[in-house]
Amino acid sequence: MQSLVRAVYPAQCASCGEIVDGDGGLCGACWRETRFVLGHVCDTCGTPLPGEEDGGTDQCDDCMHIARPWRRGRTALTYDGIGRRLVLGLKYADRLDIARPAARWMARAIEPITTPGMVIVPIPSHWTRMFRRRYNQAAEIARALGRETGMAVLPNALIRARGGETQGGKNFDARFANLVGVIQPHPKKGADLAGKDVLIVDDVMASGATLGAATEATYVAGARVVCIATLARVAKDT
Repeated sequence: MQSLVRAVYPAQCASCGEIVDGDGGLCGACWRETRFVLGHVCDTCGTPLPGEEDGGTDQCDDCMHIARPWRRGRTALTYDGIGRRLVLGLKYADRLDIARPAARWMARAIEPITTPGMVIVPIPSHWTRMFRRRYNQAAEIARALGRETGMAVLPNALIRARGGETQGGKNFDARFANLVGVIQPHPKKGADLAGKDVLIVDDVMASGATLGAATEATYVAGARVVCIATLARVAKDT
């Protein structure tokens, strides 16, 4: 059946739409232009750092000056060029096919921070946004990452208590203020987080306000350790 499906609908490059071999991903040209995050990275958010990896746990400037409630973090891509195109395609253009290759790239990135029994929890969307978009891109990535890694996914462990304004266009302080009390443990399903190591998943990290709010809600639910993973990270030039 899969062979028949691929014959009728051949795999396309997640970025440009060019036909590719296998089960999707990037064509050669787009692969060469994509900034994958490899080597020396911030242990807290995953942003690339200059210099060679030395086995230490270094931090970027942002994570040295902003209190991050989570323990460790990783990302697969920088949020520019093709990385930005992939995030926006998944978020706004119904490109759910991007979730599968995204999960493969993220699975490699998170290897140093996963623990046995760790569960995956996506950043939640408010029901009004779900009504408009029909899906939550973070949950789509989380499910694909669960299939790729074998980790359990708890898609409804957190809820967004109110819709509110989007983070786009807000300055640093406004982003954090906009999320105070917005993300909470699910009244019933949040109890599934108690005593667990949790990996919170989102499509992109900018200030870290959304991931911070979700982390705090996860600790309120009784999680033991919280780490974060994103498809892309807004990063300064290195």
